[in-house]
Amino acid sequence: MSTHPWYKSAIIYQIYPRSFQDTTGDGIGDLRGIINRLDYVASLGITAVWLNPVYPSPNDDNGYDVSDYRGIMLEFGTMADFDELLTGLHARGIKLVMDLVVNHSSDEHRWFQESRKSRDNEYRDYYHWWPAEKGTPPARFSYFDPTGGWTYDETTNAYYLHYFGHKQPDLNWQNPKVREEVKDVMRFWLDKGVDGFRMDAFQFVGKDTTYPELPPTTAANAVAVYGLRPEVHGYLREIKREVMDHYDAFTVAEGAGSTIQDAVDLSSPEREELNMVYHFEIADYAAKKERFDLIGLKALFTKWDQGLAGKGWDSIYLGNHDVPRMVSKYGNDSPEHRVASAKCLNTLLLTMRGTTFTYQGDELGMTNVDWPTIEPYRDLQARNQYKTALERGDDMNEHLSFLNKFSRDNARTPVQWSDKSNAGFTTAEPWIGVNPNYRSINVVAQEADPNSVLHHFRQLTALRKAYPVLVHGGYEPILPEDGRIFAYVRTLDEASLFVAMNWSEETVDCVLPELFVGGRPLVDNYGSANGEEDIDSNEVNYSSLNLQTSSFCLSPWQAVVLQSSTPKP
Repeated sequence: MSTHPWYKSAIIYQIYPRSFQDTTGDGIGDLRGIINRLDYVASLGITAVWLNPVYPSPNDDNGYDVSDYRGIMLEFGTMADFDELLTGLHARGIKLVMDLVVNHSSDEHRWFQESRKSRDNEYRDYYHWWPAEKGTPPARFSYFDPTGGWTYDETTNAYYLHYFGHKQPDLNWQNPKVREEVKDVMRFWLDKGVDGFRMDAFQFVGKDTTYPELPPTTAANAVAVYGLRPEVHGYLREIKREVMDHYDAFTVAEGAGSTIQDAVDLSSPEREELNMVYHFEIADYAAKKERFDLIGLKALFTKWDQGLAGKGWDSIYLGNHDVPRMVSKYGNDSPEHRVASAKCLNTLLLTMRGTTFTYQGDELGMTNVDWPTIEPYRDLQARNQYKTALERGDDMNEHLSFLNKFSRDNARTPVQWSDKSNAGFTTAEPWIGVNPNYRSINVVAQEADPNSVLHHFRQLTALRKAYPVLVHGGYEPILPEDGRIFAYVRTLDEASLFVAMNWSEETVDCVLPELFVGGRPLVDNYGSANGEEDIDSNEVNYSSLNLQTSSFCLSPWQAVVLQSSTPKP
């Protein structure tokens, strides 16, 4: 029996409820839609679901502006629906991780509504206020508001602070009453049986309430300037000691600071703060680039793996609700290479050390959109960026091209279930447009194709479950200076696996470590699969591989996992 905590071997599937499945005909995904698709979710071989916010919200930021931390958004259903979803997941052996959005609330939350009534209101210090008679408050950056991080509220002649949208006022964590409120909210959901929390924007909860002048800030350096102040560690230890230690659940916080040491401090078991970190360096490295540098990307994976080895625990992800589709960002989404490159990227996700996260639709190889105007965009950040660019006089065709590549809405288009109207997501007008390629990229089509991205994903989850070396084993990079091949050896006790991926549109030769000459292929995205449950079958066709010499050939975006001659663990 494994002595490792369950969350280390978890295979987490992220569900963005608004875009998963609509059952009420209002064009918005709901909890009943997830319930109706639970057999599909379970068939993926995942072991946990991360559910984006389902709390009541005015949806200024698609649920990340919470107006009630103990309720369910009316558009999504009822608390009874949530309870049924949780029961259904647990019955299938799947755990549930909730999004916890407590750096800020909605301005429609009762706490803020009380806070803005008067300066002596009992909830006044739940938020950050700057009296107008003191003059203009020190500049603060806002991710979503181009005018800055303070908004004037005339009721009490004061400004309130928000690092995100103006309808997302930041909570004052220096107030112990706020911390008690948050801990009570966590207990409410844990007592229901949820299995963990992904703590949104938690790196920003620490603030100096003397509000000193800070360096000029942009999105590029906001985490370094504002993130992970020393008091954050104390807040996390308080949560761990007073809440999480009393449940078999885990915490992962968005953002790990700017250094490996930050990540170690957050996730080291001895520090008793978080169970794992969810950092941005790899996601940011590939952001806003026409073509990222594979050598640099590999170096980052190696840096984080070696930096955390034996000290902390990492999250492995390439996609989520805040970034473009992974196959469009890291791979090649052309008709010729989409399938192979999507499989290649999933191979990376499911063979690295750490807890793996897959975003809905990436098991299908869903792609970015290509919208010619701003009208289809729903994301607050995208629309504000467009408005700012327009006011600056930017080339708006270039700016739209930028949004089509990097907007968060790329990941928020509905899951493509079939080639029927609106991809089988809804019978109504969807809240956000469906990607037109749903006619060829959808679940029904891929279920019928044994060589689809979907079936390959299931092979990989079965492989990860069968081989603990992929979760806990050491990581040795191979060919670190090669600009086309991403390869490494995973080793645990007597078990060794070799992962080799060609991240290019060319056929290349790859060195084969001596231990793996004559070895056995376990998964090959160019092989003909006979069923994802049959990863050990010698009947799988791997005719493209010649493993009898010190090198072998990899086709464009080919990805293989090879076993050495040592016995299976």
